[in-house]
This record gives sequence, structure tokens and C-alpha cells, in this order.
Amino acid sequence: MKLKDYSKEELEAMSYDDIAFMVLTESKKQMKVNELFKEVCNLLEVSEDEFVNKLPAFFDVLSTDHRFIMLENGLWDLKEKHSTKVVIDNEDEEDIEVEEIEEIEEPIEDEEDIYTDDADSDELDDDDDDLKDLVIIDEDEANGMN
Repeated sequence: MKLKDYSKEELEAMSYDDIAFMVLTESKKQMKVNELFKEVCNLLEVSEDEFVNKLPAFFDVLSTDHRFIMLENGLWDLKEKHSTKVVIDNEDEEDIEVEEIEEIEEPIEDEEDIYTDDADSDELDDDDDDLKDLVIIDEDEANGMN
């Protein structure tokens, strides 16, 4: 269905980006954001003031909608009409080999609960303190300079 076949009510129910998509599809040319939005506004019979006020929001919508792409010189078009080329520059990097590692699932054994809720568990007994014989020395003492 072409844009001219839609009633004003049907167009008003559509989003700006959907109408812009149809405009670019039918026009088969690239357009600047203001030209594209002007076409949308003309179809919706939007005033010049609304055009000026809503243009930045329309730009945001185009920027986030993955159906559109911004080309050189500020022109917008449908992404489906363009191929993207990915260039990987490995000049300065060493080749990295990726090996597939097969994960082996080992059965999880039931672990014994080592935590208790006893009130005495917060206090350490001297017998249980593994660090009681720890002596801290500074760097000079470690090097033999007393």
C-alpha cells in the first residue's frame, strides 16, 4: 500500500519513523533529516511550528531506529539498501588462535555446612587463631638492617 492510499487518520496512528520508512522506500532516494521530516509533516498536515519543535526528537528516533542509516553529507537512507563492510586491522596484533574447550560437567557433591549460627562463632579462641604467631617486620628488618 502506498502512502497516498492512507487516510489522514491512518497516518496519524502511525509513528513518524514508520512513515519515514515508507517515504524512503517509495522515493528511492536519500534525504537529509529535515527534508525527510518535512515529507512526514506534509503527509500529517503538521504546522511549521510543530515541524521546528519536533525535528530534534525525529532525529533522535532515526538515530536509534536500526532500519535507518546516516550516510555521508548528512543524508539518511534505509539500512537494507546498503551493505556494511567490516574491516579488521591485524597489522599490529599477533594472530590469536581460538581453541574450543569442551566443558565437562562433574557431579556436585553435597558440601558440609561449615557455617553455624552460634553466638560464640563470632569470637575466636586462641587455639583456633592461625595467625597468633605472625610477626610483622618492615622492609629494613627483612634486609638485615636493624
